[in-house]
Amino acid sequence: MRDRKRAERRGRVGESLAALWLNLQGWSVIARRVRTPVGEIDLVARRGRTTLFVEVKTRATGTELDFAIDEYRLSRVASAAQLLAARYGRPGDDLRIDVILLAPWSLPRHIRNAWVG
Repeated sequence: MRDRKRAERRGRVGESLAALWLNLQGWSVIARRVRTPVGEIDLVARRGRTTLFVEVKTRATGTELDFAIDEYRLSRVASAAQLLAARYGRPGDDLRIDVILLAPWSLPRHIRNAWVG
C-alpha cells in the first residue's frame, strides 16, 4: 500500500508541475482530475479557441517515460475527452488531446495532438 500512496503523491505533484508548465505556455487550466465513467482527464486547459485535454505521466526516470503512455491509455483519454467536450469546450473550439511526460531533473516532454482519432 505504501508504494501506491507514493505513486499517487508523485502523480499529484506531476499534475501540478504540468499545470505550471501549461500556464507558462499561455494556457489557463480550468479543471483538474475530472472523472468520467470511461476514465479520468488529468488537466483541462484553454487558450484562445482551443480546449486541451491533458494526460500527465510522471516517472522516476526519463527512460521510463518512453513506456508511460500507449494507444490503449490514449484511447481511454480520448473517450473521456469526448464525454467532457460539451462541458468544457465552446462552440467552434478546436479540441485537442496532449500528453505531458515528467521525470526528475528534466524539462517536461509535451506531446501535442497525441491522439488523432
